[in-house]
Amino acid sequence: MFPRRENEPEYALLNDAQSQPLNRYGKPIETVPENDPRRREDFVINDEPQEPVNPNRYKQHGFFFTADNCIACHACEAACSEKNDNPAHLAFRSVGFVEGGSYPDYRRINISMACNHCDNPVCLKGCPTRAYTKFAEYGAVLQDPDICFGCGYCTWVCPYNAPQLDPVKGQVSKCNMCVDRLEVGLKPACVSACLGKALEFGVIENLPEGREQAKTEIPGFPRTDITHPNIRFQQKRTLPRDMQRVDSMPLKYHKDERDGKFKPVLDPKEGFERKWSLKKLLGSHENAHIAFTLSAQAVMGAFVLLVLGNWFGVAPLQNLQQSQALLPLLLTMLGLMGFGMFKLNMHLGKPHRFYRGFYNLRLSPVSREIAGVTLFFIGLGGYTLFNLFSGGWARLVTNIMAAVGLFGVGFGGYFMYKLYRIPARPYWDHWHTGAAFTGTGLVLGSLLLAFAGLLFGQLSIVQGRLLAGLAAAGLLLEGIGLYFHYRSLGHSESEAAASFYEQGTTYGRSYWLRNLLLLTGILWAIFMAASGSVGGWAFGLLLVIALASSILGRAMFYVMVIPTTMPGAFFWKNKGFVEHAREAGLADMPQLGVVYESHHAFKLGELLQTIRETSMKEKLIQFRRIFTG
Repeated sequence: MFPRRENEPEYALLNDAQSQPLNRYGKPIETVPENDPRRREDFVINDEPQEPVNPNRYKQHGFFFTADNCIACHACEAACSEKNDNPAHLAFRSVGFVEGGSYPDYRRINISMACNHCDNPVCLKGCPTRAYTKFAEYGAVLQDPDICFGCGYCTWVCPYNAPQLDPVKGQVSKCNMCVDRLEVGLKPACVSACLGKALEFGVIENLPEGREQAKTEIPGFPRTDITHPNIRFQQKRTLPRDMQRVDSMPLKYHKDERDGKFKPVLDPKEGFERKWSLKKLLGSHENAHIAFTLSAQAVMGAFVLLVLGNWFGVAPLQNLQQSQALLPLLLTMLGLMGFGMFKLNMHLGKPHRFYRGFYNLRLSPVSREIAGVTLFFIGLGGYTLFNLFSGGWARLVTNIMAAVGLFGVGFGGYFMYKLYRIPARPYWDHWHTGAAFTGTGLVLGSLLLAFAGLLFGQLSIVQGRLLAGLAAAGLLLEGIGLYFHYRSLGHSESEAAASFYEQGTTYGRSYWLRNLLLLTGILWAIFMAASGSVGGWAFGLLLVIALASSILGRAMFYVMVIPTTMPGAFFWKNKGFVEHAREAGLADMPQLGVVYESHHAFKLGELLQTIRETSMKEKLIQFRRIFTG
């Protein structure tokens, strides 16, 4: 428990004698009713039960930031990192800034930001391992790194960069509101350390002494409607109409004269030259997601066509089902699916904790995707196995496994799409994501079936024309989605505008190459279906075009997304500087706060050692948690 000194200064003490009944979003500030039995329970901190002595323990608390007072001394960062024993490359609280105007009327706003302990914590709902909890005590959103397996999904969905994924340890941690200090009547460490009294803390909606405003946003602070964050601001100084970010993000904040609010708009910092940027594109941190989504969607597409074609009497697909190519095809599909799932699992910071992905089926789209994909893999495996047998019972079981696989495709495929509909990442939050995933499944699935038939001499002209037509339909669906997505981005005024800018500049040439490949693939597939030119060379050319288009497109899907983010500084929390430091070797200097991403190099020996060190009782407890929630 945090020890309180006898001579604590007054500015470090909590002092909320009264509070309001509701916050500005209409939610009660009392986190539990007065007669709730939870009020009589001990609050356990660091395995030490705490007596309920704080009169405001069951009220929502939050930070108050006065931007006019912040001098960017970073004392709050230092105090937070010292208390939480953070390494140099992590900061639960960080200070960035935006600036505007010109000499002699130059203005700058510093912004100190940590977790906002939101009313609607999307990190909690998104986390597949249930590492997050919204506590009734102080309304704190707490996260347990020992439960986390390092998928980083909470860092995707949070609009404020609060969860921090450690690229060395491969796990997430974040601000814990210093609840141990609150229990003894002290403000969080960052607040107590603030030199300019820019940071304050207390029951939310209580106005600190000497303050007049309690805004929900200031220039540089992302939208609040996603999570309803528990932070309030004061900023009274007059600012220029445009406030620029000094980090590499191509965004600035423009004052809307209608409501006086600053909104993110494009800031073309790097000009408008089109580049290839293939090294950055194909060397993405998210390559494992590229491998998984493409392989899973290809196998799912092929499975759906194969099973439904057989059930509904589509003769060309029935013939393939009854040919010698079926078993090698199914084994290839199992291999591809296994490869994709292995790549995704080894992408986790803690791959040996993979089973925890099932923990949050009630809320997390990631857990549901994992469950659906696993169910599909089981159905595919059973379908493959029982196709080895003949007889009525084998046919019945094969159809049952096919139904299981189809349910897995529907459930897992839907949540594979749903988990990318993230309001904090506007580039993904568009229906084109679903069109791209469905189109990829149709294209690559058709080509997988076609090559199975070609390799065993089982592909007739009728089959080839059908599969080429399905491939053309998939490519066309993807093309339609891209067209409407392009139009939507072009008219946007949020972070999506910055993605649109990156799409046309940093990756401009690669983007148009991808579009050319997509158009060529559509025309070539239509020609094949219409003319009956369905030989090996024709499908080979279509495969090369489709694969190149799919890989480029999926890589762009991951690298061009620009999330709602807090502004950084020249070096600190600046994506551009982080990339430069890793390329130039500056990451070898720990004082710069940049490290290489090393947790992906997970060794098999570490996994085996972990398994050996886990007792049978612990294994049984873990499996029980998986199946009972």
